[in-house]
Amino acid sequence: MGSQPIKKQIMAWNPDTYNKFKTERFLPFYDLLELVAIKPGISVLDLGCGTGELTRKLADALPGSKVLGIDAAAEMLTDAAAFANNNLRFEQKTIETQLESGKKFDLIFSNAAIQWVENHQQLIPKIIAAINPGGQLAMQLPDQHNNLTNQILNQLADEAPFKTELLNWKWNSPVLAIDAYSKLLFEHGSQSMVVFEKVYPLILKDADALFDWVSGTALLPYLERLPEDLKPQFVNTFKKRLHLEFPEIPVFYPFRRILFEATF
Repeated sequence: MGSQPIKKQIMAWNPDTYNKFKTERFLPFYDLLELVAIKPGISVLDLGCGTGELTRKLADALPGSKVLGIDAAAEMLTDAAAFANNNLRFEQKTIETQLESGKKFDLIFSNAAIQWVENHQQLIPKIIAAINPGGQLAMQLPDQHNNLTNQILNQLADEAPFKTELLNWKWNSPVLAIDAYSKLLFEHGSQSMVVFEKVYPLILKDADALFDWVSGTALLPYLERLPEDLKPQFVNTFKKRLHLEFPEIPVFYPFRRILFEATF
């Protein structure tokens, strides 16, 4: 089968919106960090470092290591600069560009970033190829196919008038099932692995708070593609759907995430 290019997703992130739910977004990071083999003096790459705060926590957990955090969003890296030190630096580049550089690391870490990069069947082997012998991969990403908010957004994208303006586009998440990730890890040389899915309960004030959660991530690709005059209608319709699906107060939302680590 011929090789297909890995497409890039670069969006206008808003760090303030993203950070509104900092506590909730940090929980999967700590679970992922628990899977990392703590070794001093290693080379580390954080794919999709965002605002840099969690990358600093990763660097602090690995004494004497040299850590590089990369992100495509200049807005995020503006915040990340405050967390840099002698062992931690940040660069603005896409995940794809970094992998094309040919540089290798002892640990490649990624917390909720690769879901924005297409074709994971090709992406994961490229990431593994950038790991030094004896190194480790640790990744966390949302299970977008099985999260209801993502499903609602795609339903809206199939409806008028949005379908026409979106040119029949909707977010086709590249996220795979956990057994597919485990198979990729095995086929590309893993010596050991841990792969699992976990529900992170979100307890939110109401459906409007759930909208705020989604507005910092999954909503962005839709709004970027819609004309200005349709964006308010899309947002309002989405909010109404959320209120129909989640009429209770507070809202309980079972957010599903995939975590995996492997050594090579």
